[in-house]
Amino acid sequence: MTKTIVNLTLQALVGEIEKVLETYPHHPYQQAFAIPDLRQELIAYILRRTSSCYVVVDEGKQPFISFNSLPYSEKERLCTQVLIHEGIEQIIQKDAQQISHQIPAELDPGSAPSHWFG
Repeated sequence: MTKTIVNLTLQALVGEIEKVLETYPHHPYQQAFAIPDLRQELIAYILRRTSSCYVVVDEGKQPFISFNSLPYSEKERLCTQVLIHEGIEQIIQKDAQQISHQIPAELDPGSAPSHWFG
């Protein structure tokens, strides 16, 4: 059977990004990183700044990996979380104009017209 190289860090990082993004407000952070290009930019930002862990597996078999199962110290895990936060902030700042065009501003519920009256 053919073997393939799998970047375990990439798989675990995607899950870790999800956890960190859940701590941010829905608008604009979660909405912005739901945009595939921005999500990929965030992943690349972090991967460029961390060491990666690879494994060889049979083709077609992708191991499920969580960040806690990687051979990283607690300090490395915390550094990765800091990198995720830094990446989020840098990308939001750098691409603010693009994000504002793709994600409409949320209305204050108190100032929105009521749908109860016609």
